[in-house]
Amino acid sequence: MDKNKIKSFTDLFAWQEGHKLVLTIYQIINKFPKSESYALADQMRRCVVSITSNIAEGFSRSGKKEKIQFYFISLGSITELQNQLLITRDLGYIKDAQFREIADKTVTVQKLLNGLISSIKRCNF
Repeated sequence: MDKNKIKSFTDLFAWQEGHKLVLTIYQIINKFPKSESYALADQMRRCVVSITSNIAEGFSRSGKKEKIQFYFISLGSITELQNQLLITRDLGYIKDAQFREIADKTVTVQKLLNGLISSIKRCNF
C-alpha cells in the first residue's frame, strides 16, 4: 500500500494549509472588539471556512470540471479573505507583522490550490 496515496481531502496539502489558516483566523477574531462580532468577524469566519469546505467538496466530486469549479470557488474565498485582512489591518485590529504573516499563509494556500487545479487539468480521468 502506498503511504503517499491521497485517500481523503485531509491528505491534500492545500486543505492542510487552509485548515491552519482557519485556526489562525479564528484566533485573531477572538481578539476583535465586541462590536465586530456580527460584522467583519462573522464575514471572515464564513469566508475562511469556505476555503477548506470547498476543497473538501471538490475532492469528493468525480468529474474533472466539477472538482476544478469547487477549487476555483475556494480561490475566490481566499481573495475575499485577503481583502478582509486588509480591512482588519487598516482598522488596527491586527499589527502589520501579523497581517504579513497571515497574508503569506493565504498566498501559500493560493499556490497550493493553483497547483492542484493544474494537476487535475493534466489528469485523464
